[in-house]
Amino acid sequence: MLRYGLTGAIAAGALALGFGAAAAHTVKATPDDKVKASFDIIETRIVTTRDTATFSTRVRGEAGKDRPDATGKFEGSSVYAYVWPTSLNSADVGFDKDQGIVALAVTFHPDFDDGAHGKKNRAVWHPHWVVLNKDKACTGGLKVTDIPEGAKPKLPETWPGVPLLIDSPDYPTKVEGDTVDVSIPLKLIGGIAGASYDGVTAGLKINGNLHSPLLCVDDVFKVASGDLSLPGKVAPAK
Repeated sequence: MLRYGLTGAIAAGALALGFGAAAAHTVKATPDDKVKASFDIIETRIVTTRDTATFSTRVRGEAGKDRPDATGKFEGSSVYAYVWPTSLNSADVGFDKDQGIVALAVTFHPDFDDGAHGKKNRAVWHPHWVVLNKDKACTGGLKVTDIPEGAKPKLPETWPGVPLLIDSPDYPTKVEGDTVDVSIPLKLIGGIAGASYDGVTAGLKINGNLHSPLLCVDDVFKVASGDLSLPGKVAPAK
């Protein structure tokens, strides 16, 4: 597994975008035998039709085959994820403006449920919007943003009630063959046209002491671009 911090790559990616370096529509990656086949990204893309945005990642092996082992408890438990970091603003997906890095993530975590309105989801791959920020306490350099006690930020209707900037929308999600697909109505995503993106597979971990940071990026399996420069551009499907 590839293990390194993402914060430098995030900064480099933002700088590259500032100079107009992101030109490709899809992001393709060279297969890497050092990465588990189910997380070895070959291609990631976001395309739009008249009314839908489809987030898609294709891997070298069987998507979704590898899942975290259940521990029987919430604290210290693991999350596996297929992630699309984007240039979207947090306000585009229902949070306050300028809260951090907005990413869509398809996750699996066998030790807890975090569906909206109490929905059970620990036994299936399912989507989340997350807002990420730097935190040196995290092995991967990033965390899902904590909500401090007493704070009352703007939250989406499908926020699952945990103290994190996370959303649990019920988007159609397909994990089949070598591909992970999520279909989202365009009316639910502001700013998606022409947005920049990348693809990441990663492991996250719940803090064993249940303190902030509660949910850290713990292990990065692969970054499609290699440097998280967000080289993809959302474009209409051909």
